[in-house]
Amino acid sequence: MEQEREDSIRRQAALAVRELAETAGLKPGRVLVVGTSTSEVAGRHIGTSGALEVAQELLAGIREAQEEFGFDVAYQCCEHLNRALVMERSVLERLGLREVSAVPVPKAGGSMASAAYRSMEEPALAETIEAHAGLDIGETLIGMHLRRVAVPLRLSVRRIGEARVNAALTRPPLIGGERAVYRLPEEADSTFCD
Repeated sequence: MEQEREDSIRRQAALAVRELAETAGLKPGRVLVVGTSTSEVAGRHIGTSGALEVAQELLAGIREAQEEFGFDVAYQCCEHLNRALVMERSVLERLGLREVSAVPVPKAGGSMASAAYRSMEEPALAETIEAHAGLDIGETLIGMHLRRVAVPLRLSVRRIGEARVNAALTRPPLIGGERAVYRLPEEADSTFCD
């Protein structure tokens, strides 16, 4: 029964991330931020029952989609590490992010960030990021790490394990006023600004 639940968590995570990647246009060079409460996935209250086994299954599912689409992933730590982000050092350096020093553990960083850190070739922690899309498993509040403007996305996967799932993609802010144009018109407009 336990193995069946773990397989289900892995499949649900892979499906959710694939759907988000397709909709958000995630590809190499783009970043997905993932916030997770493994306690919530296991049906407990956030921050009370972190589980590395659950984190491992989630990581496996997320990696399936990551390998398929080629995007990078940043895993949000819990509030005990100020919601810092675990990522490969190459991503941190490519994006010019501010590095912070800590090693996430289940009780300070969270089980997901801890498992992600230990699974990476050269892990690093960044203070913040502006990700292209986000997946929030268990209502961990990832919005602070998304680019402006975040657009909520309703995935077909509404739960992973027992945790509610929320997702977002981002788009550039629309600037201008009532005369602004956001798509190239079919034919030239004869009204010009001086």
